[in-house]
Amino acid sequence: MGGTPDRVPLLELAIAKNIKEQFLNKKIASVADDVEFYQKAGYDYIKVSPIIDMNPDHLQPHEGKRVSEATDTTNEREWHASGAGIITTMEEFEKFRFPKPEEVDYSPFEEVQQFLPDGMKVICQYGDIFTWTWDFMGFETFSFALIDNPELIRRLFDKIGEIELNLFENCLSFDNIGALFYSDDIAINSGLFVRLDIYREYLFPWMKKIGDLCKKHDIPFIFHSDGNLWEAMDDLIKCGVNALQPLEPQAIDIVDVKKKRGNDFCLVGNVDVDLLTRGTPEEVEAEVIRLLKNVAPEGGYCVGSGNTVAEYVKYENYLAMIETAKKYGEYPIEI
Repeated sequence: MGGTPDRVPLLELAIAKNIKEQFLNKKIASVADDVEFYQKAGYDYIKVSPIIDMNPDHLQPHEGKRVSEATDTTNEREWHASGAGIITTMEEFEKFRFPKPEEVDYSPFEEVQQFLPDGMKVICQYGDIFTWTWDFMGFETFSFALIDNPELIRRLFDKIGEIELNLFENCLSFDNIGALFYSDDIAINSGLFVRLDIYREYLFPWMKKIGDLCKKHDIPFIFHSDGNLWEAMDDLIKCGVNALQPLEPQAIDIVDVKKKRGNDFCLVGNVDVDLLTRGTPEEVEAEVIRLLKNVAPEGGYCVGSGNTVAEYVKYENYLAMIETAKKYGEYPIEI
């Protein structure tokens, strides 16, 4: 790993299906279609995830299920439990049925192999050890339990961490795995969700195990988290993280990160999703050029959104982002 590539790569955690379909001018109906999109759009990889139901009995939170109102049901969002979730006591933890290893479906990793063009890799993505823990409990219950019931916190973190580590280990048994992409929102715009020592106690040991897997297989460890990660960066290095995504512009100055941490991490993203949604192609082009000028020289940067390419992003703005990266992103950067 390391060195300067021939061009600035493109990288996303997720791209909405309707965006892909507009690009191909046809429905995405198969793995072959998905590979076709990633290849033609200029990505060096296709993102693949194991299929797993973390709540196989589909239990509902104590506070009930909450769904956002939307005139278009395809845009509905289910809210995370904020008060009392599914697991609020040790008894509920003991009774809860977690997915068994044999219930995980890895067939997407098998199916994609026959469609990969030469040189294209698979990025294995999964995550949310922290998020699943607090979501199962409800954030208020989780917060109180950090003081009142740390044993429940530890048991839940360790159970989910064990499941996810096993997922990544199994994914690495397939051919053409180019990176592991662990996603887990641990911060907001103003800083970390919880104190750093809590992550050090419960989450980062599991992230380090994932990082050690990457090191063993000599592949990059990409980490997605929204928010301001400055306080956690030293710990993320110790976990073996090689790349940070998406570096939301509202939360963190990517140029400052490049100056201070450019030798520690590859930086990914930072193109504002609000700009991609409400701006113009010309404004998007100008922003990508700014990032190429200030972050891309000497390598260590991938163009992408400041979160994900959601279904409400303007297609013409998404196109402007990737086409600007292709037009001006060849090394050496000369803009």
